[in-house]
Amino acid sequence: MKNTGKIAVLALMVLALSGLVPACSAKGGTSTRYSSGGFAVREAMSAEAQEDSLAGGDTGADAGSGGASAGVSRKLIRNADIRIRVNSLEDADKAVAAALEQHKGYAAYSDVYDNSRRYTLKIPSASYDRVLTGLAGLGKVLSSSERVEDATLQFYDLEGRLRTKEELLKTFQSYLGQAKTIDEIMTVEKRITELQQEIEWTGSQLSGLAHLVDYATIELNLLGPVSDSPAYKPGVGERIGELFRSFGDYASTALVALAGIVIYGVPSLAVLLLLFWLLFGRIGLLRKAWRLVMGKREGPKTPEG
Repeated sequence: MKNTGKIAVLALMVLALSGLVPACSAKGGTSTRYSSGGFAVREAMSAEAQEDSLAGGDTGADAGSGGASAGVSRKLIRNADIRIRVNSLEDADKAVAAALEQHKGYAAYSDVYDNSRRYTLKIPSASYDRVLTGLAGLGKVLSSSERVEDATLQFYDLEGRLRTKEELLKTFQSYLGQAKTIDEIMTVEKRITELQQEIEWTGSQLSGLAHLVDYATIELNLLGPVSDSPAYKPGVGERIGELFRSFGDYASTALVALAGIVIYGVPSLAVLLLLFWLLFGRIGLLRKAWRLVMGKREGPKTPEG
């Protein structure tokens, strides 16, 4: 079906170049006549649009079936995350290295701590299940999860677009030799440059997706025995340093307290002394008021007899 469409497009292009039939613009839906022998830049654009339409339709039909068509394999991206408690981190490290060497995988990321390890392993998809089963046997599995993403449609769509753009690039490169004016040359060269950039970008996307399909990802977290996590014991130098730091904290606290006494204690004491002098001292306002009240309660004294 796809080859038949291509042949029909090429036949229309040949007829259009010979001036026998009007060239059709697939994008605009209108027909435009060209003089016999003139360079058909717009025929190239029309051919590109028809080629994109045919390639896109075939790709969508193949990939949209979800891999059910004969000859179409499913493209799956597989990821796993597993946490394992092991008896010996050294033995577990050796087992991981041996598995990578045996199955032609590699560690994309590794982080080593005192009593734990964390790896990001890239494993060929064909060996994914075997490697995951082997890792689970290293110790006690604390947690595990798996994710599978179906990238079949995206993969074949990118593959079809890349193939189409490569064919269009060859077509436009052939048109470049037929250009007769500066405008025609510049138009075709501009489109060739755009196609080269699109091919590079699409090819990069396809390569990245193919790598994710070909290599499964396993996030591996190894934890050592709980007893192998000794309590931290500072050395002599750290203890002396801690002593000086403690003394410094004590001295700074004492200085702050002394400053507080000077700033707030002295004025407060002066206010208290003033109040005592007014109420109970020489002036004795409170004492005099008390005597006055007590004198009124006793009443006036009467003379004897």
